[in-house]
Amino acid sequence: MMTEDLRPLVSVQHHNIALLFCDYVGTIGVKAQVVPESEGFVIYCSQDKYDLALTEFKQFIEQPHHAKYQQAAWQNGTIADVEPHSPALLSSFKEQFFAHAGLVTLTIFSLCWLVFIASELGWATVIFQQLQFYPQLTIEQITQAPHRLLGPALFHFSWLHIVFNTMWWWQLGGAIEKAFGKASLIKIFLATALASNIGQFLVDGPYFGGLSGVVYGLVGYVWWLGWLMPEKGLTLSKPIIGFMLFWLLLGYTTILPFNIANTAHLLGLISGCCLAYIKVLKEKKHTS
Repeated sequence: MMTEDLRPLVSVQHHNIALLFCDYVGTIGVKAQVVPESEGFVIYCSQDKYDLALTEFKQFIEQPHHAKYQQAAWQNGTIADVEPHSPALLSSFKEQFFAHAGLVTLTIFSLCWLVFIASELGWATVIFQQLQFYPQLTIEQITQAPHRLLGPALFHFSWLHIVFNTMWWWQLGGAIEKAFGKASLIKIFLATALASNIGQFLVDGPYFGGLSGVVYGLVGYVWWLGWLMPEKGLTLSKPIIGFMLFWLLLGYTTILPFNIANTAHLLGLISGCCLAYIKVLKEKKHTS
């Protein structure tokens, strides 16, 4: 229901675009609401913040897929109330999905799903044998099959496992790639995958898989970068950080009915934090 202190700001054609803007201005103290009307979706905002909202919208409409807008929507967790068969919904979803994720993000995302689908079709054992970490970590084995240093990150054991990991990879990896470029995300992927895979092998052997170590690396990277250099626009809300740390600690208990690669998670998180700290030191060195 519309409140009396709101006034119409602008009308847009796509519901999700309107919601994205409302999520963002909410983080800067502007009350906003989306109302479907005959000409489209009208954004209403606080009368006393109208000028600020209009200025923000002009910046928003030039690059609506900027990381800071995507991050606001992610942290807010708003679910769009749209008609299930609306063509605009599918079009908007595809547009936002591909706009948020760069080439590196989409490549890793696709590889994980291709490996998983092939495994579900009956080739799980063969694929796992090809991607599994070495039975013994030797120079000879690394030389013969260097891809197995990273291979376990691409193999997932269940639908929940891959959905959770690739969702976080798309969100955080996409934001990092948009902010710092392909090379930066590749370096983070390689460093966190190597640290988490080698560490997990040394503790529990070669029978593990999943992108979780890398995901925790991205969490650590965005968390520390948002803390040390908030002007970069990459942040994670405290509830999300708390949830990820709680899940990390929960893995070390006997409560969960399945095995978790705890060492991979922990070393991924630590390596991501370290990479963010190194990034900050380099940035400060260049500006000094």
